[in-house]
Parts: sequence; C-alpha cells; structure tokens
Amino acid sequence: MAQDRVEAVERALTILDVFDSPQERFTLADLAIATGFYKSTLLRLLGSLERYGYVQRGRDGRYQLGHSPVRLARRHPPGRQLAAWVQPALDALAERSGETAALLEIVAGQAECLLVAVPTVPLRHELRPGERWPLNDPRVPTLDFVGGIMVCRPLEATPEARVLWLSLSGPVGRLQPAVADTQLAAALGELTHGPDCRPAVAPETR
Repeated sequence: MAQDRVEAVERALTILDVFDSPQERFTLADLAIATGFYKSTLLRLLGSLERYGYVQRGRDGRYQLGHSPVRLARRHPPGRQLAAWVQPALDALAERSGETAALLEIVAGQAECLLVAVPTVPLRHELRPGERWPLNDPRVPTLDFVGGIMVCRPLEATPEARVLWLSLSGPVGRLQPAVADTQLAAALGELTHGPDCRPAVAPETR
C-alpha cells in the first residue's frame, strides 16, 4: 500500500536494479541517466549501499555490485543446496590441481562465477563469486585473461535444469589443458548423482 512505501529504500533498490545488466561497471553519470536521480542524491544513496557491501567503487570511480547480493543469494534454499553439493568437490579439486576451481553458470549471454575454491599458491587466478564476463562462445563459459587459461566441462544432473560448468583456471604453461580436463572429469564423476541423489547421512548413535 502507498503508506508502506519508503522513498529512500525504493530509490536505493532502483539503483541496484540498474546492475541487472550485461554492463558491469557504471559511472555516476551512467547511474543518473538510468535512474533519473540527481547526482547528489545518488552519491548519498551509493554511500549507504557501499557501506553495507551492496555496491563497491573502483579506483576509476565506477561502481559495480558488491559482495552482499551474492552472499544473500546463497541464503536461498536452492543456493545452499547447490553450495553443499559442489563446494566440497571444488575445494578438493583446487587442492589436488593447485589451480583455481569454480562453478560457472551461463545466463543471458554471460558467464557468472557462482562458487570458487582458490589454491594457496602465490601465483594463481583470482576469481570471485559474482564475477561475470561476456561469452566468446555461446556454448562455453571460458574466460580469456592475460597470462592465463581456463578449461571448462559441463556439469550434468543440475538442479532446475540450470546450465552449469566446472572450470579450472591458472597460469599458461603451468595449467595443461589435457591434465585439467582429466582432473575435471574426475571431479564430475564425484558429482554424478546430483544434489537430490546424495545418500542420506545416518543419525549418530550415542
């Protein structure tokens, strides 16, 4: 109802809606055009959103989504189920390979990192949940980045028929595609049955 509306909250949500776009980073002018708000109003609202982690401002002054939306999205039951199913496999894969292991999804012509496990080696590919990039090939979410390589394999038996992939990424020369493909195949074998088919854990007996 009209009396339940809080104008400042609705304006902040309007700003966040702008980030639901293939464009990842926005200048203050971009946001002013997209929302119709004055820059002075935007700066106040963006300051609050930044303090709570909903947006972050880069050194170039451009804004992008922060970590809070991703964190909250994981609280949704399918997100928790997916993380419980895949994250242990990613952790093991990163430990075995010494490279960055990730769960990726293809949505609306973009690839997005949903989950990641980063190795402890100093030279590694830094990838974060929520990071997105445009697809070079509409069928594969491979990321091209300077000095590195990413190898992807599709994940079967995914919840809600989502298009999900496992990936390994790391420095060129150290990460061999054939070896990465073998390691990904082994990880996929561990996830064969899907999140709804894992054996139930028997209750502890005292």
